Amino acid sequence: MIFDTDVHLSTTEANGLTAEQTIDRMDRAGIDMANIWLQPPYLRQIEDANRYIYESAKRYADRFVATGWIDPHFGYERTMAMLTQCVEGYGMRCVKLNGAQNSFYIDDERLNPYYAYLEKNNCMLAFHIGADYYDFTHPYRAHKVALAFPNLRILMVHMGGAGVPDLGKACIEAAQCCENMTLVGSAISYIRVMEAIGKLGPERVCFGSDAPFAMMHVERAAYESFLPDVTDAAGYALVMGENAKRLWNIS
Repeated sequence: MIFDTDVHLSTTEANGLTAEQTIDRMDRAGIDMANIWLQPPYLRQIEDANRYIYESAKRYADRFVATGWIDPHFGYERTMAMLTQCVEGYGMRCVKLNGAQNSFYIDDERLNPYYAYLEKNNCMLAFHIGADYYDFTHPYRAHKVALAFPNLRILMVHMGGAGVPDLGKACIEAAQCCENMTLVGSAISYIRVMEAIGKLGPERVCFGSDAPFAMMHVERAAYESFLPDVTDAAGYALVMGENAKRLWNIS
């Protein structure tokens, strides 16, 4: 299975790719399944967008898994209601927080109740970890969260990329200290992804395209080119799909 761990869906064609358009791109790229979440801009009705993500994954259960989204700026009660709806209402196994787009520090102690809830419910936490607005989402801030919640599985999306210069080395160093971190190698140089596989092993890195901001078939081709230089066939299978299957408990 080829699994794309970083795919954004839009509720309208005017803003980006809908579910059906995304499946067309997946077919072209030879991608079997994808993890889907919201597409920027995120200043909108997140509840409606989360519902669209859930319904898309339900409608195309053989192609998508759904990840929810919360923004702490809505206040504790509404944010916790969003989180509960994602996990208990929609059965999502992962929820994402993007401090870069939504302007908050990911290690703010006021977020701890959400992290504790995810840990208690055996649900993954996905962080945007990028060089864009790097102070909000620096890898060392994620490192603090990972240490405080050692049983919380954390996806480090972009692994310090999404900007120049990237924070890939800092992200890898953080992951070396925290076994509950898994890196998603999207929107970052392949050199950094190769370094991550070399230092962490293929078990800790997942393929992601960051579609539609990058082209799925191009990103897959890049991985196909460099993976033989850093791992064997078993490692290839882990990075390109088996790790994601394990994380989302896909049979």
